[in-house]
Amino acid sequence: MDADLISKKDLLEQIGISYGQLYRWKRKNLIPEDWFIRKSTFTGQETFFPRERILERIEKIQAMKENLSLDELAEMFSPSSGKLISKEEILKHGIASEFVLNFFLEQAQTKDQVFPFEDVLAIYMLEKLLHSGEISIEEGKMLLQLLHNTAESFSVDHSQIWLIRKFGVSSCFLLKKAENILFEKETKIIAKVDLMQLADELKMKLM
Repeated sequence: MDADLISKKDLLEQIGISYGQLYRWKRKNLIPEDWFIRKSTFTGQETFFPRERILERIEKIQAMKENLSLDELAEMFSPSSGKLISKEEILKHGIASEFVLNFFLEQAQTKDQVFPFEDVLAIYMLEKLLHSGEISIEEGKMLLQLLHNTAESFSVDHSQIWLIRKFGVSSCFLLKKAENILFEKETKIIAKVDLMQLADELKMKLM
């Protein structure tokens, strides 16, 4: 069986939760429906989950459920958020530096002081990639152009941003449900960002 998957039986034993608890979290949308993967095995049909994602998600639920209601957790884990976030909040919560925030405003050609969640996610991504030195300013511009061009079809769930470089020439793209992607030998993967994981990080910072 795929090493990236974990069976429901093994998950319940490893985490120490009940079948009922798992499906209660599913009903409350704490665990996405499409993480429940039905596969045929020699014993019949069994349910599997993406190993890293389900273990990380349950760890977060268990760590926060004493302080947050299930509805509050569901809001935090939702792929997006309808809340507008101010420039002051972005700086206060350490989501981005003033330099990166001003860079975003310049590229977006706006003087807005409040931003939808998707814009704040882009700002947070830029902060992480530029601060770490993984990408250059020019590559940051290219990344923002990609997000602008794909805005209508943009989805946090099951999406990744990849930036690659070959012979000094960079390219970036948005992938949905990516698996088994192969590149030419000389191609280097400069950055790979899981947008759902990044959104979870961002929401934790905003709490």
